[in-house]
Amino acid sequence: MGINFDELKNKAAEALRDNSDKIEQGLDKAAGFAKSKTSGHDAQIDGGVEKAKDFLGKLAGNDKPGEGQPHPPQQ
Repeated sequence: MGINFDELKNKAAEALRDNSDKIEQGLDKAAGFAKSKTSGHDAQIDGGVEKAKDFLGKLAGNDKPGEGQPHPPQQ
C-alpha cells in the first residue's frame, strides 16, 4: 500500500479552489503586518504577495485570463 500522490495533489488543488478567497485575505493581512513592522520595503512585500497569489491561482487551476491578477492589498 503506497501513497497516491495524484490523489493528494487533487485534494490539495480542491482545497485551494474552495478556500482561495480566505488564503488571499490571509496573504493581504500578512502583508499589512509585515509593512507595519518594516519601513521602506512595501514594494518588495507587495511583489511577494502578488507572486504568491499568482502561484495560488495556478495551483488552484485558475489559469484563465484576468484571474490571479493583482489585487490591491487590504488593511
